[in-house]
Amino acid sequence: MAKKAKSVYMCTECGNEYLSWQGQCSYCGAWNTIVEHKISDLKEPAADSRRRTGTEGRPVKLGTVGTSEHARIDSGISELNRVLGGGIVLGSLTLISGEPGIGKSTIIAQAANRIAEAYGTVMYVSGEESEEQVKLRADRVCGGISDNLYIYPETNIENILAICEDMKPCFLIVDSIQTMYSSEVDSVAGSVTQIRACSNLLIKFAKTNNVPVFIVAHVTKSGELAGPKTIEHMVDCVLSFSGERDRDLRILRSYKNRFGTTDEIGAFRMTSEGMAEVNDLSGSLIETDTCEEGSVISAVYEGSRPVFFEIQALVTQANVGFARRTAVGINYNRLNMILAVLEKKAGLNLLNYDVYVNVVGGMNTGSTATDLAVALAIYSSFKGKTASRRIVAVGEVGLTGHLRSIPNADKIVQEAVRHGYEAIILPERNARHAAESGKVSVSDAGRSVSVIPPGSESSRGIRVIGAANIADAIRSYIS
Repeated sequence: MAKKAKSVYMCTECGNEYLSWQGQCSYCGAWNTIVEHKISDLKEPAADSRRRTGTEGRPVKLGTVGTSEHARIDSGISELNRVLGGGIVLGSLTLISGEPGIGKSTIIAQAANRIAEAYGTVMYVSGEESEEQVKLRADRVCGGISDNLYIYPETNIENILAICEDMKPCFLIVDSIQTMYSSEVDSVAGSVTQIRACSNLLIKFAKTNNVPVFIVAHVTKSGELAGPKTIEHMVDCVLSFSGERDRDLRILRSYKNRFGTTDEIGAFRMTSEGMAEVNDLSGSLIETDTCEEGSVISAVYEGSRPVFFEIQALVTQANVGFARRTAVGINYNRLNMILAVLEKKAGLNLLNYDVYVNVVGGMNTGSTATDLAVALAIYSSFKGKTASRRIVAVGEVGLTGHLRSIPNADKIVQEAVRHGYEAIILPERNARHAAESGKVSVSDAGRSVSVIPPGSESSRGIRVIGAANIADAIRSYIS
């Protein structure tokens, strides 16, 4: 008599398992995410083949373990290499996600073609599109297609790995993981059990054969990665493509990277010929050199480079009902906090005014370094005043009205010099640290205006203004 299949109940958000169904996951707190899954009764092999260490299973002293640089291959796309930490690490598993139509398959097709030209056989597994659809995209974005680039429309993971063992590619792409299934698992494709099983097999293949693998993943309506959170822990890198659908700017971010930093971003523009790299992101985001009402330039430090962009604010009289607050590119709750500080500490009565704030160019920043620029843009629009010079404002606004310091302010100042800005407003502590570094001369605890001597990167200096609070920053902006 056949054994009855064992059932477990698993949360699709965090992967936590339960013996019976319940409405809310007690681990992550999500509602209606626990579903039933069948588990096949398979015996474990006598010898554990999953161990990949080189110490014969014995503990060793950590200080005696040798370290070496991970071998990398060039993807042919410098912005992608930047985000990955210098290139694609051999034997790594990378998960890339993003909204539909954002450009995931496009950039992967471009990288696959360039890797095929430089290193050899590349396997592109397509579970969603036919050969003709992938070929049409490759013709458009790659120009000439390499003879080493192969397409394999298949969803069975065992068949895919069997082909890879035979052809031995140097790079494998799976598009997408939600369409893959294993015949050993009694569940539909896209379920938590199937995704975990297929990911485990791909990890084993990548580590055993030292082949880098890229996995494309779907996202949910809220923009989060679809599937269990355990997959993000299993893979080596998690990349995310973001951008506005009505704009061509695309930002590639790394949310996890075992072989590099997670602070780097890559900038691209969607064109008819595919993804074009944006090397000068600050220059592409700022289109005007004139000082306008309600417009302030700000900057954040992303990875190894400062990024400058324009923040615009519009304050108008509310006609009916409650005043509206709209934020595009910054956090909505952060905007409400800044408005409260302006009312309390700067004397602005915005109760009956609609406030609209937008980060120009489609940039979406979550950094608190833009607080000061948002506050000054709102003040400029409300009072109808503009700065008399090209000025940059960077700093975090606290609830007490004081400006809190930000990291890498000295590098932002140097980049402002290169772009030819005339002045920059910084928190007082950042200005004092810049003076101690010897790059600027600041007196009176950083509150007076100083000048950076002209260097090789710019024929002009820049005036550095250290502000202790929001009131000081407003006076320096309109003076």
